Amino acid sequence: MRKLRIFSVLILAVMILAACAPAGGSDAGDDAGSASAGEIKVGVLVPLSGQVSTFGVSTRDGILLAVNQWNEKGGVNGMKIVPIVEDGQCTPDPAVNAANKVIDQDGVHYILGEVCSKAVIPVSEIASAKGILMITPTGTADVITLNPDGTAKPYVYRACFNDSFQGAVGAAFAFDNLGAKKAFLMTDQANDYVKGLSETFKATWLEKGGEVVGEASYTSKDTDFSAIIAQIKDANPDVVYLPDYYNIVNLVMKQAKEAGLNIPFVGGDGWDSSDLDLAAADGGYFTNHYSPDIQSPEVTKFLADYGAAYKDDTGNPKVPDALAALGYDGANMLFTAIQTAGVDDVDKVAEALDNIELVGVSGTITIDEFHNPIKDLTILAVKDGKVSFETVVKP
Repeated sequence: MRKLRIFSVLILAVMILAACAPAGGSDAGDDAGSASAGEIKVGVLVPLSGQVSTFGVSTRDGILLAVNQWNEKGGVNGMKIVPIVEDGQCTPDPAVNAANKVIDQDGVHYILGEVCSKAVIPVSEIASAKGILMITPTGTADVITLNPDGTAKPYVYRACFNDSFQGAVGAAFAFDNLGAKKAFLMTDQANDYVKGLSETFKATWLEKGGEVVGEASYTSKDTDFSAIIAQIKDANPDVVYLPDYYNIVNLVMKQAKEAGLNIPFVGGDGWDSSDLDLAAADGGYFTNHYSPDIQSPEVTKFLADYGAAYKDDTGNPKVPDALAALGYDGANMLFTAIQTAGVDDVDKVAEALDNIELVGVSGTITIDEFHNPIKDLTILAVKDGKVSFETVVKP
C-alpha cells in the first residue's frame, strides 16, 4: 500500500511538471536564457573597442534611443524590448563569439549588428544556420544578404545601401560632378568593405569612359603611405578613390597634404565619424546615408531626441552621425516588423520586413528581393573645417 502511494505521488509530480513545461521544440532561445512572455530580447553587436570604436558607440546609441522610445510607449505588442549589448570589435572572431553568446546563452531571436562588413559576413552565416533574424544597420558588402547561389538569405537584412550602389554613385559623382577623367584607386584587399567599394567604383568608372591611371594596395596596419603618395603624384590623376574607414583616411590624407598633393579624394560612408580629421580630409567628398543638414521632419526630430539623450564632453547635445541614424533606423525596422507580425515569430517578422515601408531618418525605406533597402544616398563635402551636405542621389 505504501509503495502504491509513493508511485501515485510520483505520477502526480510528473503530470505537474509536464503541465508547467513550455510547448514547442528546443530551438535557440527556448532554453533557460530565453525571454519571458513579457519581453523581447535583442542582441546588439557593435565594436566598442578596437580601431573603429566610434562606429560602435554611435550605432549602439542610435539603437538604444529607439529601444527606449518603444519601451516608453509600452514596448512592442505589449512586450518590453531588452537589448543585450556585446562588443564584436568589427572583427570576425570576436563578432562570432558575441553572436553565439547572445543566441545560445541569452536566447535571442533577433540581432542588430554587426557594424563592419568583415564581421557581419560570418555573423550572417550563424544567423542563417540557427534561424535568427538579423538586421545589420551598417554592413554594406553585397554578399552579406546573399547565399552562394545569389538568392537572399531568409533571415538576413540591412538598413544601409550596399557597396554596389555606393561605389557606383561615388564614381558617377567624381566623373559627372567633379569633372574627373583619370582616377587612382587605393584598396585594402583584406577588407571586404573597401574591396567591394573599390571594385564597383572601378567598374562604373570604366563604363563611363574614365581612365584608371594607377592602383595601390595597403593593409589596415600600415601607417606610412609615402610610397603610395609618390605613386599617385607620378600617375597625375584627377581624383583618388579611398573607400576606407576614418582612421586610415586621416593618415593618408594628412600625409598627402604634407607631400603637396592637392587633388580631390572621394570615399564611402566609412569616412563618417566624429574622429575624422577635418583638416586632413579638407577638399574630399564621401557617399553617406544621411546628413543632419537635410531638412525633413524625421531628421529634425531625430536630432532633438538624440541630443537630449546624449551629450558630448562639454555637456552639449551630441550631433548624430550616419552610424547613429542607421542604428536608429535598423532598430525601428525590426520593432515595426515585429509589431506588424503581431507575434514573436521570425518567419512572420521576416514576411513583415519584406513588405515594410518605413519613413526613417535616412529616407523612406522599402526592401528589395535581396533584402537591401531602397532609399536615397547622400553625398557630403569636407570643407572649411566641417562636413556639409552636397547633394542627394535617388536609387
